[in-house]
Amino acid sequence: MTLRIDEIILFPLITEKAVGMIERENKISFVVNKLATKPEIKNAVETVHKVKVEGIKVINDTKGRKKAIVKLGKEFKAEELATKLGVI
Repeated sequence: MTLRIDEIILFPLITEKAVGMIERENKISFVVNKLATKPEIKNAVETVHKVKVEGIKVINDTKGRKKAIVKLGKEFKAEELATKLGVI
C-alpha cells in the first residue's frame, strides 16, 4: 500500500535537540506516518517543501512515533524551512 504525499509528513518536531540540529547540522525533524518508507519521506519533503534532501534517518521513539531526521542539501537552509513552517 502506498501513501499519498499528504499522508506521509504529519508535523515538524519542535524540541530543544531538534532546534539545535536545525542551527548546527542543517537538519530538520518531522513526525511521519508509521507506514512511510525512507524513499516516500524523501519524495514528500522534496515535493511539499521544494528542497533537496541529502539524507534521512528514521527513528521510532519511546512515545510510539516515527521520526524522520532530514538533512537538507547544501544549497538549502534548514533555518529558512523551519521559519516558513513556524518552528523557529
